[in-house]
Amino acid sequence: MDNFFQHKARKRFGQNFLVDETIIERIVRAIAPKASDRLVEIGPGHGAITKLLLQRCPSLTAVELDRDLIPLLQFKFREYPQFRVIEQDALKFDFGSFAVQDALRIVGNLPYNISTPLLFHLLSFKGKVQDMHFMLQKEVVNRLSATPGTKAYGRLSVMAQYQCHVQGLFPVPAQSFRPAPKVESAIVRLTPHSTPPFPAKDEKLLAQIVNTAFQQRRKTLRNALKPLFPELVAESVPLDISRRPETLSVGEFVQLANTCFERNQE
Repeated sequence: MDNFFQHKARKRFGQNFLVDETIIERIVRAIAPKASDRLVEIGPGHGAITKLLLQRCPSLTAVELDRDLIPLLQFKFREYPQFRVIEQDALKFDFGSFAVQDALRIVGNLPYNISTPLLFHLLSFKGKVQDMHFMLQKEVVNRLSATPGTKAYGRLSVMAQYQCHVQGLFPVPAQSFRPAPKVESAIVRLTPHSTPPFPAKDEKLLAQIVNTAFQQRRKTLRNALKPLFPELVAESVPLDISRRPETLSVGEFVQLANTCFERNQE
């Protein structure tokens, strides 16, 4: 089985394997797994984090796309009969199928090349998730936690913060990986709201408005939203539509979406 451990990172899978033991231990402390948790790890790689997670939660399920890593992981953790690894693309995987009774705790070192679409996919299962801890490009973590009026604030910020409490935890230097990426990384915790602080009457409409608005982020709301609402006028909404989308808070986007929803019902 020694040849399994000669596996090299593959660019097409966006693989950068975490090797810094201090960082690995810090991540697992932040997750604080318990034996009763329903843990799912995305992209376990060589199992650096998996090893410490299994010591605390022996019923972990891993989702891995690289088929060559699967026998490595199965051999490495053969002493854990409740450990299983599924060969699947996380972008297409139904994470809700795992959450039978207990909410999921999802962890992972997410590939930088698919991190944003994967985050949106995972957020679609928020009702079945307790929390999520991810290693991401630092820029993506900054976007997740960004505040209105900042350069990083955008569609991802609004939709993530609408659905979750977002906490950037700590940075991870490039030298903590093999091969070392050209970007800095960071750990983020996403905890889905049991009830959104600003409930939207139609979440699909909210998502559509946010997406359309930030496609033209330098335009005013009036002009950015013309594709959706050609006749949007100042008197019809409770916001100044001469503002730019990047200045609106999450609550204001929800307020705008709810107003548009009510107008559609008239």
